[in-house]
Amino acid sequence: MPTSPRRRLLGLTAATCAAAVVLTGSPAAAVPPSDLPVPASGRYIVTLTDEPLATYDGGTDGIARTRPTEGRRVDTTSSAAREYRRHLEERQDEAAERVGVEPTRRYAVSLNGFAATMTADQARELETTPGVLAVSKDQLHKPTDDKNSVDYLRLSGPGGVWESLGGTDAAGRGVVVGVLDTGIWPENPSFAGDELSATEPGDDDPYRAYRDGEDIVMAKSDGSTFTGECETGEEFTADLCSTKLVGARSFSDGWEAAVPEAYRNDYLSPRDGGGHGSHTASTAAGNADVPATVEGNDFGTVSGVAPGAAIASYKVLWEGTTEETTGGWTSDIVEAIDAAVADGVDVINYSIGSGSESAVDNPISLAFLSAASAGIFVSASAGNSGPGASTLDNTAPWVTTVAASTVAPYEGTVVLGDGQRFSGISTTVDQPTGPAPLEVAVEVKTAAATDADAALCAPGTLDPAKATGTIVVCDRGVVDRVAKSAEVERVGGIGMVLVNLTELSLDGDLHSVPTVHLNPPASADVKAYAATAGATATLEPGNLAGDTMPHPQIAGFSSRGPSTATGGDLVKPDLAAPGVSILAAVAPPSNSGRDFDFYSGTSMAAPHVAGAAALHYGDGVHPTWSPMQVKSALMTTAEDLVDAEDQPVTDPFVQGAGELTPTRMFEPGLVYDSADEDWLAFLEGIGVRTGTGVEAVDPSDYNTPSIAVGSLLRTQTVTRRVTAVEPGLYRAQASVPGLDVEVTPSILNFDSAGQTKTFTVTLTNHSVDFDEAATGSLTWSGAGTTIRSPIAVTPRALLAPESVAGSGRNGQLRFEVQPGVEGRFPIRAYGLAQGAASNGTLPAGAASQYETTVAEGAKVAQFTTRTPAQRADLDLYVYRVQGSTATLVARSATAAADETVVLSAPAPGRYISQVVNFANAPGTSSTAFTHRGAVVTEDSADGRLRVTPADPTAEVGEPITVTARWNRVDGTSPYLGWVEYLDGSGTVLTVN
Repeated sequence: MPTSPRRRLLGLTAATCAAAVVLTGSPAAAVPPSDLPVPASGRYIVTLTDEPLATYDGGTDGIARTRPTEGRRVDTTSSAAREYRRHLEERQDEAAERVGVEPTRRYAVSLNGFAATMTADQARELETTPGVLAVSKDQLHKPTDDKNSVDYLRLSGPGGVWESLGGTDAAGRGVVVGVLDTGIWPENPSFAGDELSATEPGDDDPYRAYRDGEDIVMAKSDGSTFTGECETGEEFTADLCSTKLVGARSFSDGWEAAVPEAYRNDYLSPRDGGGHGSHTASTAAGNADVPATVEGNDFGTVSGVAPGAAIASYKVLWEGTTEETTGGWTSDIVEAIDAAVADGVDVINYSIGSGSESAVDNPISLAFLSAASAGIFVSASAGNSGPGASTLDNTAPWVTTVAASTVAPYEGTVVLGDGQRFSGISTTVDQPTGPAPLEVAVEVKTAAATDADAALCAPGTLDPAKATGTIVVCDRGVVDRVAKSAEVERVGGIGMVLVNLTELSLDGDLHSVPTVHLNPPASADVKAYAATAGATATLEPGNLAGDTMPHPQIAGFSSRGPSTATGGDLVKPDLAAPGVSILAAVAPPSNSGRDFDFYSGTSMAAPHVAGAAALHYGDGVHPTWSPMQVKSALMTTAEDLVDAEDQPVTDPFVQGAGELTPTRMFEPGLVYDSADEDWLAFLEGIGVRTGTGVEAVDPSDYNTPSIAVGSLLRTQTVTRRVTAVEPGLYRAQASVPGLDVEVTPSILNFDSAGQTKTFTVTLTNHSVDFDEAATGSLTWSGAGTTIRSPIAVTPRALLAPESVAGSGRNGQLRFEVQPGVEGRFPIRAYGLAQGAASNGTLPAGAASQYETTVAEGAKVAQFTTRTPAQRADLDLYVYRVQGSTATLVARSATAAADETVVLSAPAPGRYISQVVNFANAPGTSSTAFTHRGAVVTEDSADGRLRVTPADPTAEVGEPITVTARWNRVDGTSPYLGWVEYLDGSGTVLTVN
């Protein structure tokens, strides 16, 4: 596979950087790394190459196929399944015995593998064992954090989608939505159903769930059967399940093993300890027209997107007493996916993610591959790390990745004493508040509080003697938004204006006092006026400012593409859905006693898409469609978002294909389908060796309803195939400004539904600047409909290796550069740099930090940890510090003893490098190491680096062989160099 020339972080990246670093070489002052993944010490997930039950096609030792036929679920009780499971367990035992470990958890349905506690030495040996696909550390995962979204999506009301399906009871009828989350609060009316009986349903109600012994059984619209379990546990009894809640299970072994009892703050049962899981479940498939009154405010009714569908809850996220003990472990999540596939859900909602983009071959992603292979649609949140580029997660092509957009806002107005009016978001101003004195928070603070804390209205910072009877202006940030209004209430304030200092999301939180949330420039104007003598204000319900808030817009927090894990050759996110100020069910104990609350996040967007998929699978719609057919229908019928000026957004890295549009999604005309072989070929194409014998394809040729080329060298042709839902003649129109786009053939004629045809799209750059993404679309028109696919192409001046490595005091190496331009092609060498070294010793589980200062103009920086204890396992995390916030920019956390992080042109500022001792070598109690930071500038000369040719003549498509030579280096220390090309990009060269 050609190496991507993208200038990205080596290792797993969380943010994109741009300049360089110099290490001070001394331990840094502690900065709270809030998004540092906490690995479970010594616990790994081992994935084997043999197919799991969900995808096994037969042929092993005469064992029959266990993959379900189309429209059927995996039968884990069949004789073939039992025999094949024994076969898989034997293979798992063989792998485990090879290194002397004992499996603690086994996976066989969606993933073939096991969890085990082992040393780093054993993990490294397993990685090279035949039959082992991957060895991954067990890590902690987190939930991704009109006015009524179902009204806005035109699901409800006369002529709405539900009515066209036969009413709310029929919307998703015969479908089970599985929700992997924090559990469920079964008493909420969104989950009310009839008591389960032991009587099988009749023809008049064929999809009614019933009890069969301890099992809950429900016939489904696709002809298969769901068989679930209502697990008992802390404050959860079997009678809490119903014809609506047909399954409730919890998975906590990994969490319990990692979190001591004193640090747990949750129910050891399927009961929701946080509220997130109840919110996502009710959004996807909660009952229709449930009255929602919160603290005396009547918000009308709420409904799930697929109110006729049943819900199965799989609790994998757990509440701890600290940030580090809250979340869900990979081992628990994979076990839950296994269970959901075996139970027979139709749709999985996964509103969970990581602080950086996960590899597409991680255990959770591979488990979802098997789920999709078994016919299960997976909707996953894109993440809440926007608006920066390449901040999203859950980017595998078999998963539908969902961004968050706005709906019609709940509004309030700040009317200032001088007559100015500013509208913002409010769910708590239902009558006029004021007029009252308007005070900036720092003017009503206690004597002991700092200005910085008081400006944020942090708990305990405001003075009742100064704030009573006032409306307080509080800055957004650091402190929970609702905690700010609680502080204002505590000191007798009667209202709050919450101000964003920069453009961010506006959130309809349920505050303790009437609150209006403002963005710049209004926020700055209000804050400036509040600082003047005698300032007053009134908070009024509704929008009295005369302006409008266009919608749907992308949420500021919604994570953006492009995906670095896929080299930019796959458009992600896939589409957008409502995710701002969504009112839905929650768990009362952890939500101030409320049954319903407003949450914002891509976590709220994903269940809208999960519910839309459930509507597709409902009785009489498309119950036997593949997950990718449904995904295609959702994407190709989506519509553009708008920006703050109410102009269409066309950037696929922001919105994917656009906003979910249920009114169009059932009649897509054509669909782009894909299945196992396509997914495996894609994995092979991005460099993952699956061991299946499937040949690699260029990732840009993966058959998805979007087109992406992450590195275009002047011209490239991609291939797609479409299947007719509605026969007829279809004509293509494609446009990408700055590119010539040719579709061949441009007319496709389908004689019958189900017929498949192939076409190509040739993209040629004629005026787009290098490294700038060009975006557009391809639309097929015919049979009374249009099918639109987004296009994203990034032209490059060249393709070159991101890094090359050599060793020795003197040496040389060769590599190839493929030019995308013609003519003079200068190549320059910088370095070598050795950098400053610091020695340390850590016991298992401990960490040391080293501070980094950024200098302008540097080319590249490298952080390394080296230890003589090669059977130990150190991990390395690098953070960028801005004010009091530390943001993870790169990490290297393999099973190896030594780790390296390289940043090409990181942004200026302070950096923290954190070394974590994941595991000691056997028989030792600590691990000694050397941490070194090296930075290459134009003047670096710790060693000498030269390249030839230095000034070749380039021709497009003709590779240039570059020879790099070095000398005058220490034969044991790591050195860093930079080979730079005409566009400023380069190849990192490391020695030793």
